[in-house]
Amino acid sequence: MPLPLDIVILAAGQGKRMYSSLPKVLQPLAGRPLLAHVLAAAHALDPRRVVVVHGHGGEQVRERFPDPGLAWALQEPQLGTGHALQQALPLLAPDGLTLVLYGDVPLIRPETLRELIVRASESPLALLAVDLANPQGYGRLVRDASGKLLRIVEEKDATPAERGIREGNTGIMVAPTASFARWLAQLGNDNAQGEYYLTDVIALAVAEGEDVACALAADEAEVTGVNSKDQLADLERKFQTNAATRLMAQGVTLLDPARFDLRGSLHCGRDVTIDVGCVFEGEVRLADGVSIGPYSVLRDVTVAAGSRIAPFSHLDGAFIGERCIVGPYARLRPGTVLANEAHIGNFVEVKNSSIGEGSKANHLSYVGDATVGARVNIGAGTITCNYDGVNKHRTVIEDDVFVGSDTQLVAPVTVRRGATLGAGTTLTREAPPDTLTVSRAKQIAVPGWKRPKKV
Repeated sequence: MPLPLDIVILAAGQGKRMYSSLPKVLQPLAGRPLLAHVLAAAHALDPRRVVVVHGHGGEQVRERFPDPGLAWALQEPQLGTGHALQQALPLLAPDGLTLVLYGDVPLIRPETLRELIVRASESPLALLAVDLANPQGYGRLVRDASGKLLRIVEEKDATPAERGIREGNTGIMVAPTASFARWLAQLGNDNAQGEYYLTDVIALAVAEGEDVACALAADEAEVTGVNSKDQLADLERKFQTNAATRLMAQGVTLLDPARFDLRGSLHCGRDVTIDVGCVFEGEVRLADGVSIGPYSVLRDVTVAAGSRIAPFSHLDGAFIGERCIVGPYARLRPGTVLANEAHIGNFVEVKNSSIGEGSKANHLSYVGDATVGARVNIGAGTITCNYDGVNKHRTVIEDDVFVGSDTQLVAPVTVRRGATLGAGTTLTREAPPDTLTVSRAKQIAVPGWKRPKKV
């Protein structure tokens, strides 16, 4: 019977090389904190308990992750990775299997961790290793002539020969919790850093006559830690490359995979095309035949089949029906719902409004807190005046209305079915159905008037 799995995430580091007041594990990658990526991988394994060891900026980290299912252990002061795991032990039941992860290793895959856990069923201790082209900065796996793992040596403590070893330690390991407790009690800090290294448990296990199993990470990037902004940028691009590759494998056309950014989840139907420089945040769904023009930003948006988002559009919390056209330079704010075949054009902003089937607002308009019916034409420069300085009020425009350019609709107000509003109208009362309503100043010409001249 397999032991129940507990996971400890070491996340107490300061991240001095980040030169930031933000704790290292809260630095953003793909729109989420580094620690959020590690937690997602951990939860994918369905563990019994997840313990996060925090230190620098600890309260800030805890506030960012208010999940009541998480357990927290404080490491203060920070005396090394072995010391960090010691702080978590009181929160772990001794009958479990403990997997150790790191809050600054965001690309670790659940598949890799599952393979490591399988290895742990074959040996009292299993370690995740990686084959490195340039092992600088990593601890090295020291083996005997038969290939048996003897110990891990940190780079600062390694001999020149040991530094030539390319098999690197990721620090990710799994063992019975009771075994970790026994080994951690024997750790010393006689090393260049004066710290208690978690990696020293390897030698302690070997001294007990145990064979240490190893799993090999398939990709160096998935076990790379983040210690500086340049490393963060490198992993950001690796994350985006992986995401782009997955989407293209599903049939999505990315005109340039190197200029694509996903900061949430993106679900695409068939024959979706995404141009360069687009950013997708939150949960975005693109149905069959959708095209997204260059440099558009979509956050928490659903776009139904056949719709086209033209360049430089910003959509946030909106639903786009079928065969709609949005943009260029359009902004759809939260609460916007477009029915099928609606058009929202250049420099048009829509907020908390429904736009009916076949309706159009093509130029330089603001539609806020409005219910717009079907087949409505909203002329250039139209504004729904929805805010009185204290409260928001709603505008209702029924089906088949024509709104002339430069019209102001002072909410709350209703435009009845089939009405026409003349250009320049300021509407403060209900416009009757099938009627022309005009409100504008009387036009006059002043004979003999001359422009002033510059003195």
